[in-house]
Amino acid sequence: MSGIRKDIAVIGGGPGGYVAAIRAAQLKRSVVLFERDRVGGTCMNWGCIPTKHLLHQTKVFREIRGSKILDGPLAQVTCNWAKVQDEKRKVVDRLVRGVEFLLQRGGIELVKGDAVLEDERTILARTADGERRYEAGAVILATGSRAADLPFLKADGRDVVTSTEALAFEAPPKSLLVIGAGAIGLEMGTIYSRLGTEVTVLEILPQILPGSDRELAGRLELLLKRQGIKIMTQMRIDSHRRGEDGSVLAGICLKTQTPFEFKAERVLLSAGRKPNSDGLFAGAPFLSLGRGGFLEVDEALRTKVPGIFAIGDLIGGKLLAHKASHEGQAAAVNAAGGREAVRHDALPMAVFTDPEFASVGLTEEEARARTDKVRTGVFSFQANGRALTMDAGEGQVKIVAGPDDRILGAHILGPCASDLVAELTLAMTRGLTVSDVAGTIHIHPTLSEAVMEAALKADGMAIHAVN
Repeated sequence: MSGIRKDIAVIGGGPGGYVAAIRAAQLKRSVVLFERDRVGGTCMNWGCIPTKHLLHQTKVFREIRGSKILDGPLAQVTCNWAKVQDEKRKVVDRLVRGVEFLLQRGGIELVKGDAVLEDERTILARTADGERRYEAGAVILATGSRAADLPFLKADGRDVVTSTEALAFEAPPKSLLVIGAGAIGLEMGTIYSRLGTEVTVLEILPQILPGSDRELAGRLELLLKRQGIKIMTQMRIDSHRRGEDGSVLAGICLKTQTPFEFKAERVLLSAGRKPNSDGLFAGAPFLSLGRGGFLEVDEALRTKVPGIFAIGDLIGGKLLAHKASHEGQAAAVNAAGGREAVRHDALPMAVFTDPEFASVGLTEEEARARTDKVRTGVFSFQANGRALTMDAGEGQVKIVAGPDDRILGAHILGPCASDLVAELTLAMTRGLTVSDVAGTIHIHPTLSEAVMEAALKADGMAIHAVN
């Protein structure tokens, strides 16, 4: 039976999916977007946006309680968690409505329900109103990912939770065990530690934020510990059991080869994610899945089946919403007949702890493994006037440069690091040099001056630091 015909069908309404749909519509293609739940996907509804809202509100609460200049009984100030949650929902709903408005204005058909591939060009949608079939000239798969379980530990939504449930606790738990010291684990740990929860983070690898700049990750770990978060690395968890008042995790410390046991009211699983690739097909899969269930694509985001593209968490790499959005735009162009390759060598990331951590490109360790002619420029926020006026002098900017003065990587630990890294991402994307950044006029007094000073420092020419 023939179905409704569209030029491009997008399965998955997260950041990558809805961006792909909007871009395809801008290219004058007829588009249908399938989403089983709410437009915006995990990121907008249960991930990035809600997390940042809670991080901001709890930071305000902590700063008021710890203010040096406010008078009065600051210790009696409390956080109205119910209001925080209510405001979080309002922010999310506003963003979702905004995206749905853009889809409508773009002439994009939004289908709410499960969508599966019956064959290379036919999509079966199961909606509240029954089944509908669509035929598309090209298909973009953007179904995202979900939290991964451990062999001996699966989330039950109560005692053992993912970030989805942790963002909507009715009340902050008295104690929380966090499995994994990646971005999700550290951000969630930060939120609840500010509210008085006893937070313990267990990481199996030797450092937090595995794969990040070793020096700055170590500094961030120290600062988070000062804030009251217990962080332990090289901790291999082997078992889980229910205790009288919560959960108990046991395992071996790989540094000392000694056993450990921790208990807490709640356990947060944040030890990785797995792709939503197992529900893509109505019958037998006809796309090859790589290791971990991720779809394999080329530099143009094409799968091995002509006309089918895949983006975002579904294809692996760094599982970041902005990566998915960037790939969504490229996939739409290619599905419409264009030729656009995607490069990930200048893909930024950020962790919204306090201070924030952001990076792009190679770490210093990775750069030195490639060439022995590496220069670094490091500048501390302790010497940045704007940072000191914000009482945020902890951290530094590090720029890693190669022998040709090109920027190989940049790493920032400090206030607004997630915003500051954009300048260095642009520099890397456009092939600019350290001298280009150093020679650019930066407003005074701003945090961005630290980026300029780090670039100057790489050449031994910093103004506000000893060279």
